Amino acid sequence: MDLVLLFSGILLALLGIAGSFLPVIPGPITSWLGLLLLHLTDWVPMDKNFLIVTFAIALGVFLLDYIIPMLGTKQFGGTKSGMIGSTIGLVIGLLFLGPLGIVFGPFLGAFAGELSQNPKDKKMALKSALGSLIGFLTGVFLKFSVSLVYVFFLVRICYQFVL
Repeated sequence: MDLVLLFSGILLALLGIAGSFLPVIPGPITSWLGLLLLHLTDWVPMDKNFLIVTFAIALGVFLLDYIIPMLGTKQFGGTKSGMIGSTIGLVIGLLFLGPLGIVFGPFLGAFAGELSQNPKDKKMALKSALGSLIGFLTGVFLKFSVSLVYVFFLVRICYQFVL
């Protein structure tokens, strides 16, 4: 049973890294679930304080991921249409452009969303799209960093207790 938990924990931690880029999977929370599974094994002693702190961080980053892109778009003068366009652009960009879609999809989606709101103001739409892109990339960087740290913890704990 411990091997199943160990391999499932590693899989969840790696899936959390992928979730940093994919909007469907909550990256840091998924990586945290990997840490939790590792602590449920007989090999690793349960450290409740560690799990509580890392969960609080994962939850905070999860919530910030919804706030940061909106703040970026709003800071640069964007509207709700730009934010919706950014999200739709991310999904379409991932489907058709792969990894490049992560960067260009939200930007183009926000631009199209702003143009649908006000077709004459291309300068404002471009500014809003830039804000959306900066907000999105900030969120991705934050999620990726936390998920990577959780994978580091998982590897360190595995090395210390399991190997």
